[in-house]
Amino acid sequence: MTFTLDAQVAAVLAAAFERSGPPPAPPVGDVASRRVALDAMLGYFNNEAQPVADKVDISDHSVVTPDGAALLARWYRQPSGDSRAAVLYLHGGGMIVGSVAIFDGPVSRYVARTGVSMLSLEYRLAPEHPHPTPVEDAYAGLVWLVGHAAELGIDPGRIAVMGDSAGGGLAAGVAILSRDRKGPAVARQLLVYPMLDDRTTMPDPYIAPFAGWSYDDNATGWNALLGTGHEHREVDPPAAPGRLEDAAGLPPAYIEVGQLDIFRDEDVRYALTLSRAGVPVELHLHPGVPHEYDAIAFDADVSRRAQSDRDRVLRSL
Repeated sequence: MTFTLDAQVAAVLAAAFERSGPPPAPPVGDVASRRVALDAMLGYFNNEAQPVADKVDISDHSVVTPDGAALLARWYRQPSGDSRAAVLYLHGGGMIVGSVAIFDGPVSRYVARTGVSMLSLEYRLAPEHPHPTPVEDAYAGLVWLVGHAAELGIDPGRIAVMGDSAGGGLAAGVAILSRDRKGPAVARQLLVYPMLDDRTTMPDPYIAPFAGWSYDDNATGWNALLGTGHEHREVDPPAAPGRLEDAAGLPPAYIEVGQLDIFRDEDVRYALTLSRAGVPVELHLHPGVPHEYDAIAFDADVSRRAQSDRDRVLRSL
């Protein structure tokens, strides 16, 4: 018996393919085509299919990095909320696509539902800005958030890092950097189908037919971030947290991934790496769903369950 798509997710995907045709499949290394296609797709599902939440105040700030770059940092808060917890949110996009604006919808909806404020950071993308720039940008965002805690009305001891896909990998990387540098305390890491291991290169024949983020996409993203041949070199764990060996002292983690996602194995392994170091982990493996299933089929039962779990963890901060 082989895998099948969740019926509700399959119905949404079938309708999308009938309306727009199958998504393009650019060759490995074609970043420009992926940016055009994926930014448009993410923008539609994040901000049009599900509008940006109302009753959330949004303000823009600037995070200046150690190398002098000024990064957009968008602050989302619920005016009526009384939570003093906060989250540094890092958007998805395989290290090569995406932006704060494209993820306005998801971030605003998290804040509207939970009352927990979020800072979404415009970290710089590869290949124009390879490692260590993206994770260093993310770390600068964490330092900025802690440093501005008083004016933002948040408790610096209740700050979590969160991200989806590449952003989940960056969130894990920031937690590692902050531990190793004895930097700001991270209360929790919420990793939503995170991109963690640059060595995920060999296609799994059971997953490949369903992969929303393909093995070619993955090779393109990691090559852009780390350069070709990275699989055979030593790579810093903050760049690829799946390389981490010593997880002692990292913050508690919430990790989720679909069984038809090419990140499945690396995410489960990372949960084990954390667990074997005594780090509390909540792990969800959702059957029948590929990468980004919850954005595409947001009304599916599995998407609602996942969203409920994320909201629960956010409210517990």
